[in-house]
Order: sequence, then structure tokens, then C-alpha cells
Amino acid sequence: MPLGGGNKCGRCSKTVYFAEEVLCDGRSFHRSCFLCMVCRKSLDSTTVAVHMEEIFCKACYGKKYGPKGYGYGQGAGTLSMDKGESLGITPETPGPHCPTNNPNPSKLAQKFGGSDKCPRCGKAVYAAEKVIGAGSSWHKVGCFTCATCGKSLESTTLSDKDGEIYCKGCYGKNFGPKGFGYGLGAGALAHTQ
Repeated sequence: MPLGGGNKCGRCSKTVYFAEEVLCDGRSFHRSCFLCMVCRKSLDSTTVAVHMEEIFCKACYGKKYGPKGYGYGQGAGTLSMDKGESLGITPETPGPHCPTNNPNPSKLAQKFGGSDKCPRCGKAVYAAEKVIGAGSSWHKVGCFTCATCGKSLESTTLSDKDGEIYCKGCYGKNFGPKGFGYGLGAGALAHTQ
């Protein structure tokens, strides 16, 4: 231990006294200096990653020194818009924008930016209100309902026939198999006249 009461901080080079000392990789830091070199987040023994003389949080370390490419994200299903400029990574510049022709033949859709038409009400369906089911875009509120009973549907609870959507129960009653053994419940027989 040098004269002056304590070790020198690995970040600011000032004296670190025992009460405020954090040890990492054989070096002493003030608790307030024990921060990620990139994002400046406070670190602890579970979140620190050391590279040469620099300390990082695990996320910044992975972005700067970890593997690159498809499948090396920050977790399952993670999408990040960070291009790494803060880490000294220069992103590739995209080529010039080449507009394409709108394949949607609807004049209304071409006039208002290519929105789809709801098969139930015939009005334009925009991204904020869109639900996809049976190969079409529907309004989530009011239109994405069973054609028979009006029950609100989800993309996982619907059945479709001839472009119309139904809940599982109504689809089974209207279009399912008929006869002995195909009742509504276990061992049920339906009487039809």
C-alpha cells in the first residue's frame, strides 16, 4: 500500500480508501468510478467484464468484443437498433432507395399508402389496428369476430371457411363432422329434425 492511506484508483488515479474500495482484476476502484467504459452504468462483481485495462458491463463488452453475425443477439427474440457508433463501429451505408410498384390494385389502397381492406367492413386497415387471420387483414375491434356468434377472436382461436372467420365452437357446429360420436361433449348425441 503506497503512502497516503490507500491504493490508487484504476479510473481516476486518486487515492482509494478502504471504505470506498472495490477490487477488480487486482486493481482498486472508487465505488463511484467502477462504471462501464461505454454506457457508464454502475458495475458489480456479477456485471463486470474486463478487457486489458478497461472495464465494461457484459452487454457493452459483448457488443464490442463478442462474436458478430446472425444468432449472436442479446437474447432470444431480441431486436436492437444500436449500430455500435459509441463503440467505434462504423455501420454500412445502405444503397439508394428504389421505390417499387404497389402490387395492391385497390385505388383506395394506392391513394392512402397501400393499406389493406378489411373483408368484414370493406374499410382500410392500418398497422395499429391490424390483425391477420384467414389470409386477410382485419380490424381488431369490431370486425375480428365470429361470423355466427360475434365472439371476439384471436389468431390462435379462429377457424376459417370460404374467407369468413368463426370461433372453434361455431365452426365445429356448422362445418364439422356429423353423426354418431361427433357430439358437442363426451358421448353426446345431437337431435336434428
